[in-house]
Amino acid sequence: MPIRAVLWDIDDTLFDHTAAAATGMARHIAAEGLPPGHATAEEAVAEWQRLSRRHWARFAAGETDWEGQRRDRAREFLGRPLDDAEADAWFARHVAHYESAWTLFPDVVPALDALVGTYRHAVLSNAAQDPQHRKLTALGVRDRFESLLCAVELGVSKPAPEAFLASCAALALEPHEVLYVGDEPDIDAAGATAAGLAGVWLDRLGRGGRPELVRITGLDQLPGLLAGDTRFGAPDTFG
Repeated sequence: MPIRAVLWDIDDTLFDHTAAAATGMARHIAAEGLPPGHATAEEAVAEWQRLSRRHWARFAAGETDWEGQRRDRAREFLGRPLDDAEADAWFARHVAHYESAWTLFPDVVPALDALVGTYRHAVLSNAAQDPQHRKLTALGVRDRFESLLCAVELGVSKPAPEAFLASCAALALEPHEVLYVGDEPDIDAAGATAAGLAGVWLDRLGRGGRPELVRITGLDQLPGLLAGDTRFGAPDTFG
């Protein structure tokens, strides 16, 4: 059965989250001052990225909620107690700087253009719907996707099969008719494959390895992969 829809991750797949997060935090530090315990802004940005990964993992594991992981990141980064309102206000100011650095990867729109009319498109993200909707809208691509499902509203995060299957249901397609593309080998590609979808690992950093996964290093390779790989429904020319 050929692939009928492409299901997309957002952060570091369509949208350069890593660069925006680093730039946004650098701007936030410049405006707010260097937190105690950090010698340079670069060191503080690296610490913020480490804290973000750790607290995001706590959220994905169900150990805290969306607002809680944000507040905990702010408190730990600043090294002082903040009540919820103070933490929310600090984080909101950070988000404003982060949003000012939003950008798509340059291969996104050409890939979507190459696939339009042949495949349907949707999004599944391990974030919250409102910021991801605003992100895609601001970047000019929200109308490219039929549905946008996010972990906060679903109550389940990738790589749990239920997250992928919910997106398939939203498209009224069977899992084997849907291909998922994301930048994380385990959370995205392996998780999708375990749920019965086709999974593609977008290895933008060229990490390599993981021969059991279908891997591309840029979205410019995706149209050819879909058209030429019999695993995704391409005709077997050697029949």
